Amino acid sequence: MQSSEQIWMDIQSALRSKASDAAWQSGLNSLRLVDYSHDTITLGAPNRLQFNRISQRYLGLVTEQVQSVMGPSTQVALTVAESTDEPSAPATVTVAEPVEETPEPINRPAFLTGVDRAGRLDPRMTFDNFVPGNSNRLAFAAAQTVAETPGRAYNPLLIYGNSGLGKTHLLHAIGNYVNENYPNKRVLYVSTETFLNDFIRAIQTRTQMALHDRYRECDVLLIDDIQFMETRGDTFHEEIFHTYNALHSEGKQIVLTSDRSPRDLAGIQERFRSRLLQGLLTEVDQPDLETRIAILRTKAEADGVDLPNDVVEFIANRVRDNIRELEGSITMLRAFANLRQEPITLELAKKHLTNLGQEQVVLKPETILEAVANYYGLTVEEIRGPKRLRPLVNARHVAMFLMRELLTDYSFPMIAKIFDGRNHTTVISGVEKIKGQMAENSEMFTQINQLRRQLQGDVR
Repeated sequence: MQSSEQIWMDIQSALRSKASDAAWQSGLNSLRLVDYSHDTITLGAPNRLQFNRISQRYLGLVTEQVQSVMGPSTQVALTVAESTDEPSAPATVTVAEPVEETPEPINRPAFLTGVDRAGRLDPRMTFDNFVPGNSNRLAFAAAQTVAETPGRAYNPLLIYGNSGLGKTHLLHAIGNYVNENYPNKRVLYVSTETFLNDFIRAIQTRTQMALHDRYRECDVLLIDDIQFMETRGDTFHEEIFHTYNALHSEGKQIVLTSDRSPRDLAGIQERFRSRLLQGLLTEVDQPDLETRIAILRTKAEADGVDLPNDVVEFIANRVRDNIRELEGSITMLRAFANLRQEPITLELAKKHLTNLGQEQVVLKPETILEAVANYYGLTVEEIRGPKRLRPLVNARHVAMFLMRELLTDYSFPMIAKIFDGRNHTTVISGVEKIKGQMAENSEMFTQINQLRRQLQGDVR
């Protein structure tokens, strides 16, 4: 009788001979033999994402090849087996891992310490907590494929759509997946603003070669918000065009996001536009009702919030085109319920989410700055300026939070420019601090509510 090790080697060989390179690299090569008993063979996928991918796409192929080796009565069971030393796994089974998944010491270029892979990518933004629906299913599937086989399919991939619909989430999810599953690959995530700042700094310090190394020696380049390239000079466009060419010619993966299709970006060079159009363009659109409900439930579960079904349906039916507002409604309800020690109910939601989904006054950043400055007895220049006195910092963070919440077309880099060109990570930190204070401090919660109502026309 053949050993379990030999049986598994035969199954692997059969799978490899029938599967395409893309199918093999995107999950089949990661399967492990977990158990074989009573005419049932149990195979383990390394994580939930691979489990879902193999179940949906390749289970028929796997079953066919298992039965070709072990007989037509053999059944296949698939499970998630994240650990390599599970008690149920046969001790004799050893499966060769892909070369790229074997961490080895790497002499990384100096730029990686400056970029800080873990710091630039938000670990909370993964494929597992992204909610796919009819409005984003193609973009989601394309992003998964790119992450699983970087440089092999859809290169470049460009995801476009209005602000707040999940483009940046998918960009971070790609980077996080590659970092986890291909530790030897170098991932670089930057906003267009960061790219521009690096470019200017390199010219000023005469370190253009270091800039080339930073961007052209990565394996996966993720660039957010390329619509901001439109207003830049020819020299910057030359740099990004040659960077694109250098990476693409070497089979490196490039993923970009924009608020519009490349066809509608009037300020970019025609040759760069043509390169983008050679890849895959995917649009994320406004989520439908079912997707909005799923997003609310996913967010509530992640935040540990008990959100009744009638509250979920109330919010989902009021907010139709802004995921950010959907998630912000949960933050508001949680903060109010915690401060008042009340459960979240439909009555509570109707009472305190009065402006939800309504057409709001058209706001500008200057309007929000003036309102915040007047509220705290400061000047707009003080709020935008560099001083770090506690009252100024607090008011500055409040203004950042309100811009992020009320100006739905403004990304973090756009808001950062308003505050004397600060780094967008400063805005992210400020917004998160206000969210935390609202959940713990009734005074801050009241201040934000008063300012919001004033800005939206409820208080004159």
